[in-house]
Amino acid sequence: MNSENFSLSERIVSTAYVRQGSQARRGHEQLIRQLLEQGKCPEEGWSESTVELFLNELAVMDSNNFIGNCGVGEREGRVASSLVARRHYRLIHGIGRSGDIAAVQPKAAGSSLLNKLTNSVVLDILKLSGVRSAASCFVVPMATGMSLTLCFLTLRHRRPKARYIVWPRIDQKSCFKAMITAGFEPVVVENVLEGDELRTDLEAVERKIEELGAESILCVHSTTSCFAPRVPDRLEELAAVCAKHNIPHIVNNAYGVQSSKCMHLIQQGARVGRIDAFVQSLDKNFMVPVGGAIIAGFDESFIQEISQMYPGRASASPSLDVLITLLTLGASGYKKLLSERKEIYLSLAQELKSLASAHGERLLHTPHNPISLAMSLDGLQAKSDKAVTQLGSMLFTRQVSGARVIPLGKEQTISGHTFRGFMSHSEAYPCPYLNAASAVGITREDVTLCIKRLDKCLKTLKKEGNDAKSSSPAAPPGQGDATAE
Repeated sequence: MNSENFSLSERIVSTAYVRQGSQARRGHEQLIRQLLEQGKCPEEGWSESTVELFLNELAVMDSNNFIGNCGVGEREGRVASSLVARRHYRLIHGIGRSGDIAAVQPKAAGSSLLNKLTNSVVLDILKLSGVRSAASCFVVPMATGMSLTLCFLTLRHRRPKARYIVWPRIDQKSCFKAMITAGFEPVVVENVLEGDELRTDLEAVERKIEELGAESILCVHSTTSCFAPRVPDRLEELAAVCAKHNIPHIVNNAYGVQSSKCMHLIQQGARVGRIDAFVQSLDKNFMVPVGGAIIAGFDESFIQEISQMYPGRASASPSLDVLITLLTLGASGYKKLLSERKEIYLSLAQELKSLASAHGERLLHTPHNPISLAMSLDGLQAKSDKAVTQLGSMLFTRQVSGARVIPLGKEQTISGHTFRGFMSHSEAYPCPYLNAASAVGITREDVTLCIKRLDKCLKTLKKEGNDAKSSSPAAPPGQGDATAE
C-alpha cells in the first residue's frame, strides 16, 4: 500500500481509520529504512510482522514473482511445490552469479539485496562481539569445514609452491579433512600439557617452519573454540610468528563468536601480527539450521578473493535464516544471549565441580577455555575401560545430548594419518574425562537436568562395579587390585 492507495481507501473506509492504518505501516517502513540506510543490526528486535513485510517486499523484486513474467531460460525460479515456495518466502533465485557469490543478479534484485544486507548485518555483529577491526565478511552456504577448504584453495593461487599446512592439533575431523580436501598435507603439531590444559607448542611451530621452509607452507591453521582440556591456541603469538615469516594465518573460530575471549584473541592477533581470515559456523553461534558459515577478515580484497573462488550461484537459505534471526533478536537480544551463556558457564562449572567431588573426581582446571568444561573419570577407569564408554551410552539414552566421554588410548586414522589418544587432543592425556559445554542458547534447566542425570548414571555404574566385585571369587595373594608389596 503506497500513499496513493491509502488515499483511494479513504473513499471506502473512514478517513480516520485509514490514516491510523497508514501510520502503523509507516512504523514498519521506518525500521526498514533504518536498516537500508545503516546496514547494521537494529538495536531492538523487529516483530515477526515487520520481518515478514520486509521479506515479502524483497520477494516481489525478483523476476519469478513479477506479474506477467515470461521466463524462457533454464533457471527461472520455478518451484513445483507451493509449500517449498512459502518456506523460502518465494526468494528462489539464490545469491551470487556464476563467477562470484557476492555479485548482484539482474533477475533477482530482492535476493541480491538480501545477500548484501545479510553480510553487512553479520559484519556489524562480529564487530559488536569483539573483532572491531574486521573489514569484510560474507555468508557462505557451507558449514565450517568446507568454508575452511575454500580459504585454503584461495591461498593456493597466492602461494603456488606451498604443500603444507601447519596445524596445532585439535581432534575434530572436519577441520583436518578440510586441509586434505584442498590438496595439502597437514603438519600436525602436538600440544603441550600445562597443568590440566593442552596449549599451543609455539617452539614446535617455529621448528616446523624452519624445517620445511616458509615458501612451502600454505598457512598456519589455528583454532579458538574447542573441547576442554584443550584451550584456544595462542593466537597473538602465532599471528606474530606468521607475520615474522610472511606466512598466511587462517583461524577456525567455529563457535567462537559467542565467546568474548575468543573474539578478543582474534582482534589482538590481527593487531600484533597476521590473521588473514577467520571462519565461524552459523548454527553454533546464531541458533539457525546447519549449513552456513561466515568467512571474515581484515583485508577486504582478500575476503573478496575468497568469495570469487566459490564456483556458481549459492543457496540463499543460510543468509535468509541468519538475517531473520538477527532482525528478530536485535543487537540487544543477541548481547543478552551472550551474557546469559557466560553466566550459565559459571553455574555449570560450579555444579560439575560439586558433582565431581561427590564422586571422588575433579573438575579439570582449564581457565583459558571459556565455553567447554571437563570432569575427570579416574574412578570409572579404575573399574574398567568399559565403564568409561558405558557412561557415554547411558547419558545418550537418557537424553543428555552433547556430553562427550573421552576414554584413554583410542586410535583413529583419518586420510592416512593416525591419531593416538584421539578425541583428547593429545597422544597421552593423563586421565579419561567427560566434556560439557555452555553454548549460546543453553538454559539453567539444561544444566539442572544434566547434573541430575549424570549423578544418577555415576551412582548406577558405581553400584554395578561394587556388585561385580562382591560376586567375584577372591584373588590369590599378590594378584588383583591391591599392591602385593
